[in-house]
Amino acid sequence: MGSSSHHNQEDVLKSADSTAWFRSYLHGGTSSLISTLTTIITFPLYKTVFRQQLHSTLVREAVAQLFKEGPVKLFRGVAPPLLMRSLNGTLLFGLQDTFLQQLSLCSMPTLPRNGLPALAGLGAGVVEALLFTPFERVQNVLQNSRNDSRLPTLRSILLKLASRPLASGYYTAFLPILIRNALGNSLYFGLKGPMSNTLRAYGCSPVAASFTAGVLNSVVISLPLYPLSVLVANMQARVDGGGRGVKTSWQQLWAARQHRLILLYRGGFLVILRSCVTWGITTAIYDQLERRSR
Repeated sequence: MGSSSHHNQEDVLKSADSTAWFRSYLHGGTSSLISTLTTIITFPLYKTVFRQQLHSTLVREAVAQLFKEGPVKLFRGVAPPLLMRSLNGTLLFGLQDTFLQQLSLCSMPTLPRNGLPALAGLGAGVVEALLFTPFERVQNVLQNSRNDSRLPTLRSILLKLASRPLASGYYTAFLPILIRNALGNSLYFGLKGPMSNTLRAYGCSPVAASFTAGVLNSVVISLPLYPLSVLVANMQARVDGGGRGVKTSWQQLWAARQHRLILLYRGGFLVILRSCVTWGITTAIYDQLERRSR
């Protein structure tokens, strides 16, 4: 009798863990899918910033380039970030929750409990970099207008990248992406809970607290990691002449920006603003779905 009761309790716990595991993936995918609306709306803004990252141009010069190319090419390259955004949220929140559950079961006194979300986020960021670097590579090639004549279609780009070694093909700039995603996700999940709880303690509603926490998190993450995004854009935008190492690419980028930090951050304000809106909405929706399912 006692053994049967014990087994029943284990089955219930396993079922609960399985349900929670699936729920985090579902809620992550739902929140990211809804927030893709901001990706579509702000894509011209993102493309303007990409041109600034690539050519260090002023906003009006980047806008003039896009205007000259016409509305047909304005949304060239929007498909990869849309697909990546939807899949990214599903895996990011789901994997982080899965890693967090596994870490919580480990009896390691050296790991503080409040540091586990950040550690789980680090693991999720590593997996994210492995899975989504090819998407980012294709997106950056598509958005570089200098590739339009030689690689006019998505299929031609895919075939060209597939013909090259991984390090200079689909996985160009993998190392800076790995560092950016691992650190960014670790900070996001490590700070999200404490920020939200603090804001609620000061009288914010749960939704407002989650949205504000997402916005503040985005600022904290985007500011120091933005140079890595600029480096990635410059490494990935060209198909030929690739294969340069991270150190060489950084030295060339720093020289092209005249060794001035302000030029390196050109376009950064628009990126951070867009990121704040996206992650504020994503965080608010995810947390609200989590609260309703409890």
